[in-house]
Amino acid sequence: MPVISMFYGILIKMFNNNEHNPPHFHAQYQDNHATFSLNGELLNGNMPNGKVRLIQAWVELHKDELAANWELAIQKEPLYKIEPLR
Repeated sequence: MPVISMFYGILIKMFNNNEHNPPHFHAQYQDNHATFSLNGELLNGNMPNGKVRLIQAWVELHKDELAANWELAIQKEPLYKIEPLR
């Protein structure tokens, strides 16, 4: 699963193998793994509250890029990197 961004120890990943709906991405922080909607909603998994807030702030800045990557993912195309949260 390609890493599309990395910040504050959080890895943001998205499959690019004809991914299934609803549109989402995966986040990993240490031993925590979670799935988020492209609007930043925690769909499943575990993530510390502070990291969830950081991920949601990042999503607000990059919604269009996440949507574009999702479109690439469902076409099995290479994904591009998205700027980290600074």
